[in-house]
Amino acid sequence: MDGVLPALSRYDGKSRPHAAPTWRGQEIESRCRGARRARPMTGTPPPGQARVQTRITVPDSQIMVNLLGPGDEVLRLVERSINSDVHVRGNEITITGAPADNALAERLFTELLELIEKGETLTVDAVRRTVGMLEQGSTERPAEVLTLNILSRRGRTIRPKTLGQKRYVDSIDGHTIVFGIGPAGTGKTYLAMAKAVQALQAKQVNRIILTRPAVEAGERLGFLPGTLYEKIDPYLRPLYDALHDMLDPESIPKLMQGGTIEVAPLAYMRGRTLNDAFIILDEAQNTTPEQMKMFLTRLGFGSRIVVTGDITQVDLPGGTTSGLRVVRDILAGVEDVHFAQLASSDVVRHRLVSDIVDAYARWDAEREAQQGQGVHAVPDRTAHGGRASRRR
Repeated sequence: MDGVLPALSRYDGKSRPHAAPTWRGQEIESRCRGARRARPMTGTPPPGQARVQTRITVPDSQIMVNLLGPGDEVLRLVERSINSDVHVRGNEITITGAPADNALAERLFTELLELIEKGETLTVDAVRRTVGMLEQGSTERPAEVLTLNILSRRGRTIRPKTLGQKRYVDSIDGHTIVFGIGPAGTGKTYLAMAKAVQALQAKQVNRIILTRPAVEAGERLGFLPGTLYEKIDPYLRPLYDALHDMLDPESIPKLMQGGTIEVAPLAYMRGRTLNDAFIILDEAQNTTPEQMKMFLTRLGFGSRIVVTGDITQVDLPGGTTSGLRVVRDILAGVEDVHFAQLASSDVVRHRLVSDIVDAYARWDAEREAQQGQGVHAVPDRTAHGGRASRRR
């Protein structure tokens, strides 16, 4: 970042951090938003842009250590994420830059301090996600988003990690039927299952039903070897894996034998009325409109439905319409039905996954534009690395 001081340390030895045995978020909020307000910077500002200083006082040395991170990695990431200069001296952080840039940096430090107050260890990922949420200009506070606990098991907590995920989770709480639509890695199914387990443990429902279409990637169950359960197991395995993250593995077989948890192909839903259940349809992009209608009309009293899918990964035979693609238009205006759209910014896998999703989105957009102009790409099948030819 332009203008960043080349060397920053936690403490320069010229001032002694104040030692406070305890502190509260309100105190930090007051210090961050009141007493440390900006004072005009001396010197000559860049042409056309006034530079000011904003000072943040951190009341405890250990809090400052946690805020800066191991080897000052959090501080360095903050510097790369904002346009202001940052300098740390003792228990004081000085931010120098344009008023708007300082305001963003100030809010960023406020949110990070709030995370520390709530017992969170600052990670590079948490800082990046906090910056991303602030840049979106949302009214939701990142510290509240990143500390919204859904489930806790053996010291591991399941919670939303992005603003889009937080809104998705909130929509599940507020609607009977929710569609979670977005690219791979955005936590659509995982968070829905966490909410299902939460509802079961809170006795809001009596059972959980997890289902998927049994036809994917052009393979039909009748042509696969083995018993019925051996045939469907590969399709349902991701759901089993998620259950093992959220429940005691030893309890899962008992819950399934007793009918409290049911994992089955979508075809098994036909003709049923599902009362007092939390029902999740995964991989819904591989349903036909008729299958989608059949599934949604299984809804009984006291039940909730979450439908998840990625409309960019349809495995249906060519020419078959995806039920997930058309359901938004069909149900437009129907009350108590919500569509939550997740994006590449909500991907919580390796950072490259988000870049890959964006790259494919650009490629799809370019291909659609070419098709609209009557230009069709012919794939190069020679495997010699040549460019695909084009024809009109």
